[in-house]
Amino acid sequence: MKQAAETLNVSISPHLHSGRTSRSIMLDVVIALIPAMAASGIIFGFRAILLIGVTTVSCVVSEYAFRKIIKRSQSINDLTAVVTGILLALNLPVTLPFWMAALGGGIAIIIVKQFFGGVGQNFVNPAITARIVLLMSFASQMNVWKEPFYYLSESTDIVSSATYFANAAEGNLPSLTDMFLGVRTGSLGETCAVALLLGGFYLIFRGVITPLIPACFIGTVAVLSLLLGGDPLYQVLSGGLLLGAIFMATDYTTSPINRKGKIIFAIGCGVITVLIRFYASLPEGVSYAILLMNILVPHIETLTIPRAFGEKRRDINETVK
Repeated sequence: MKQAAETLNVSISPHLHSGRTSRSIMLDVVIALIPAMAASGIIFGFRAILLIGVTTVSCVVSEYAFRKIIKRSQSINDLTAVVTGILLALNLPVTLPFWMAALGGGIAIIIVKQFFGGVGQNFVNPAITARIVLLMSFASQMNVWKEPFYYLSESTDIVSSATYFANAAEGNLPSLTDMFLGVRTGSLGETCAVALLLGGFYLIFRGVITPLIPACFIGTVAVLSLLLGGDPLYQVLSGGLLLGAIFMATDYTTSPINRKGKIIFAIGCGVITVLIRFYASLPEGVSYAILLMNILVPHIETLTIPRAFGEKRRDINETVK
């Protein structure tokens, strides 16, 4: 008995480990984003690939330099900065000047992520927040959209095209097939639905995400759009809904951890998205919806704390104390 006690290891939790690391999870996310990156290159040309490279390098360099300056251990090997850079680029128009894209990468990493402590400490999604900052700071440049395959034209003067929502207001809509394949205007990674769905299925298969948040988010938008007289298929395939629902609303750090909280969070994202699309002056609401719900996540988790087995239900104020 004494010998058994001497060999007993006592340590703090967690006592069980899944074997997954932040790096392996982020690597799966990068792999899942490859179809969307490839589609953006095919649809919008080599400049799209360069833009992805610029934001990714900017994010990695910003994280390395900032942590070097404040004398903290480096974290670029976990690939979170790489994922942030890719997601930021996929939320940008292909025409955006490279220096603006690089500035967005610095904002995402330094201000949104590192100022709050680094990985796992930021309370809002870095890529989405950086996109909104760029949109508010450089509205003209962030709203210049090129037609699909514009780079194949022999003409050097390419006229920018309207977004899906501007075309919808004029009754000039692309076919559902074109919407599904990405033959429409928009940000780099939001146009090709099939590429985004392939990435989403990969993440679900690998166990990186569950379908709960994407399904509730997308389902809410579809149902409310139908009730408000819109076409649910067009609403689901348009804008950045699939990109946001699959890759950004499911961010571990900025989304709830329990099932009930995930449902509330996702439905909230869907409701805000529809309200902005149908009633606000903004043409698209996915980024703002996710950002607003990110801010509410601590309150959602407080209200949805699961009751431990055998524990009596307590008043929420007592739980908070």
